[in-house]
Amino acid sequence: MSLLARLIQSSLGKKFLMAVTGLGLFLFIIAHMLGNLQVFLGAEAINRYAHFLKSNPEILWSSRIGLLAMAIIHVTTSIALTLENRASRDTQYAVYQPVKATFTSRTMIVSGSIIFTFVLFHLAHYTLLTVQPEYRNLRDAHGHHDVYRMVVDGFSNSWFAGFYVLSVGLLCFHLSHGIAAMFQSLGLKNDAYAERIECFAKSVAVILFVGYASVPVSVALGLVK
Repeated sequence: MSLLARLIQSSLGKKFLMAVTGLGLFLFIIAHMLGNLQVFLGAEAINRYAHFLKSNPEILWSSRIGLLAMAIIHVTTSIALTLENRASRDTQYAVYQPVKATFTSRTMIVSGSIIFTFVLFHLAHYTLLTVQPEYRNLRDAHGHHDVYRMVVDGFSNSWFAGFYVLSVGLLCFHLSHGIAAMFQSLGLKNDAYAERIECFAKSVAVILFVGYASVPVSVALGLVK
């Protein structure tokens, strides 16, 4: 039996796969936020950044394929572990009392599902350009795709901006537990560092929320236009 098959079949293996793919997705979330924040440097900066990515398809597509694979593994192992935990509780307890589980941990599957739905919409809107096909024709003075104008126009729609902020909030809510769980699954969390890791997870979640939400909020306030 292959190592991957053994990992998939055991609970510890699933938790390890969830942690590793979660780490990869977490690093992408940080990188994506830094890319988004270039909107505050002006149209030329973020359009040049987007043009660089599109001009290097080997980087762009390898990243997309890797992210897709990690997302699929992360979601499927999460669902499998949730079903296993529920089955285990049903056989051990007549009435389940979640004493130690936090509200965040108990709603991870729900927040994760909403986040996944948002990601699909976000990709359709800004990557595949199927929500507003007219974005395909936006060009700046250098002939680059005018991502700056696309972002401003998109977030000028209060419904989309609100959905974006809400989804980012759920993402960070998800991360506040997921980061700490990742350390535990990788064997890097113990009683001595548990409190610091929890504080780190919550702090990072807040920073990411502020970073992501700052773009639509700035558009709404007319600071980016």
